[in-house]
Amino acid sequence: MFVKSIEKLNGVMKSNLCNRCGSCVGLSGGAIVFEDKIGKYSPVQKKPIDDQMGDVLLHACSGRGFNFPYYSSNIFGSTPGYHKYIGSFQKIYIGYCTDEAIRRNAASGGIISAVLIWLLENKRIDGAVVLGMSRKEPWMNEPFIAKTKEEILAASQSKYTISSVNEILPKIMNFQGNLAYVGLPGQVQSIRKLQEINHVSVKKIKYIFGPFYGNTLHFSSVASFLRSYRVTDYRAVTRLYFRYGEWPGNMRAELRDGRVVQLPKFHANYLIPFHILKNSLLCTDLTNEFTDISSGDAWAPVYEERGKGFSMIITRSVQGQKIISNMAQEGLISLQEISMDTAIEMHSHGYDLKKRGTFIRMKFRRWLGKENPDYGYTISHFTLSRYLMEFLTGALFLILGTAPARYMVEKIPPDYIGRLFEKIRTIWKKSTYNIKRTNLN
Repeated sequence: MFVKSIEKLNGVMKSNLCNRCGSCVGLSGGAIVFEDKIGKYSPVQKKPIDDQMGDVLLHACSGRGFNFPYYSSNIFGSTPGYHKYIGSFQKIYIGYCTDEAIRRNAASGGIISAVLIWLLENKRIDGAVVLGMSRKEPWMNEPFIAKTKEEILAASQSKYTISSVNEILPKIMNFQGNLAYVGLPGQVQSIRKLQEINHVSVKKIKYIFGPFYGNTLHFSSVASFLRSYRVTDYRAVTRLYFRYGEWPGNMRAELRDGRVVQLPKFHANYLIPFHILKNSLLCTDLTNEFTDISSGDAWAPVYEERGKGFSMIITRSVQGQKIISNMAQEGLISLQEISMDTAIEMHSHGYDLKKRGTFIRMKFRRWLGKENPDYGYTISHFTLSRYLMEFLTGALFLILGTAPARYMVEKIPPDYIGRLFEKIRTIWKKSTYNIKRTNLN
């Protein structure tokens, strides 16, 4: 029987395939809305949608699938470098913004902020689609179009709770001028799919940038963090940060009564297994492979020990490479080129999680009769120990994601649970070191 596009899309929206990119909400003219953003944060159809619009929405949906080989060839053509973990690329660097104010304000080296400011000041763009924190609800993130350096800086740093940047597509369509766009992999992939069909909503976007991506957390992570400090109402928050202060930063909440609660970033990671968005575990794109430039933390002792923040920078398109080269020549960013093997080694834990781990998790889902996204490629032939490791971590996530486990962890002082989590994480990394790196390259 023929199944309409909107019915297929509803199947995605009601499952773990939905990555909350926001495209269906932004394009539907109010027919689809996000319900309960502090809860499940799920898109829900409220009004009828005709077949033509349904076809567009289904095409734009990156949660259902995104053919990596096809879009890599279609967007970038032949590039100097390619690896199925990294994607197509021109060059890979370690670097940072030389403006200390921008660098300190960023999650790592301040590269994406610096690029946006450079494009704006050189009149290459008239605005940038970025993710900031809401002024009306400062505990929630919110996409907006930044038109000044100050607004770009206000959107600096990572936001680890669910975001739906593509809700802003109507504003992008009506914007007067050229835009840069910053998004997570699923959001970027949806924009690329819309560009493929020359959709009017994305014609103003001239450049696409994005951070590396590990996982996303439900808003319940913020509420739980606050309750651990005996703050029962998240609406008491006046400012919320996820990477505040000197690299790697702190999770920090400033409250109406003047109190400040914060926890080192690595310690706050204890929230991940309790509040992770399940779709995070179905995403295979660690380094945001379909951007012009992508950037993330440089995870290596030689950089971590220095503090301040260093970024790995991957230029993918010719225009992305030109931007980085021009900025380096002007002394605005400091760069050191690295090899593909060095880049894989530096993020080996992430590649193992997002590439190999995801395909194992999708195999488990197939065994359970669940649908998976179609990425146009697979990675296989894993060791038995790698399967066992994935089974154990999956079981742990399942248990810790329950209401009783969340309740119990909130009764433990966050300073203590944070230190304990970091110690357990260190032991786990050492014990699984060989499993994760066997045949990684």
